Amino acid sequence: MLHHNSAYGKEPIRTLEELAKKHGFKFSTIAVDHPGQEQKSQWLQIRRERPDYVIMWGWGVMNQVAIQEAANIKFPMENFIGNWWAGAEHDVLPAGAAANGYKAITFHGVGHDYPVIADIQKYVVDTGKAAGAGDQIGHVLYNRGLYAAMLAAEATKKAQELAGHAEITAAEMRDGMEALEITEEIMTAAGMPNFGPSFAVSCANHGGPGQGAITQWDAASKTWSLITEFGPSDTEVINALIEADSMAYAKENNITPRDCK
Repeated sequence: MLHHNSAYGKEPIRTLEELAKKHGFKFSTIAVDHPGQEQKSQWLQIRRERPDYVIMWGWGVMNQVAIQEAANIKFPMENFIGNWWAGAEHDVLPAGAAANGYKAITFHGVGHDYPVIADIQKYVVDTGKAAGAGDQIGHVLYNRGLYAAMLAAEATKKAQELAGHAEITAAEMRDGMEALEITEEIMTAAGMPNFGPSFAVSCANHGGPGQGAITQWDAASKTWSLITEFGPSDTEVINALIEADSMAYAKENNITPRDCK
């Protein structure tokens, strides 16, 4: 794992160490100091170790440099997989054709082929109401913001429904978020069919099932494509680590965990 040398970049290490024990693969980490513009030594190490796969927990310019360096040592791009902050257009475009085949994980749809995108183009961009040039619509980070806005709107509607009034409090908003259930029917009604997995959250589980899918970059067409269905994460491993860390944090900070029953 090539990772940003920060708390964020180190987040998955314990999980991957446990997965290595469970599945019997060899796991090693290589840190990249911020901002990540110099990675020659890291990729020389990767070339020496010759791993089957490299996953990247990256951020910002680090991603662009890593993809170019991977190409420089002729690492097979289809075996190089970024996390969701290492899988947008600005991460791959600087490497040009060399980035072809690079993969990344996502938790939402990619591309322009959604009714809501067509409506935004027609009613916002084409009428001169866009905040910017309007050229980011359908790009990964634009779609991520769109997805986040939809989830926030649906949670607000649920909170208002549960509270019985429109002027909700912060606590009532939390109740709405903890009762949020996103179905394919809801996404279709919002003009976002198959934009993400159906899921439900609760007081005890703020993350849902933690589903994700893999996208792949086509350098010729300059587009990302979903190449897998949305699938679950290994909750047997992850939930145990979340429970241990959460209880330790609560103890250190004298917090009494909520009783979600």
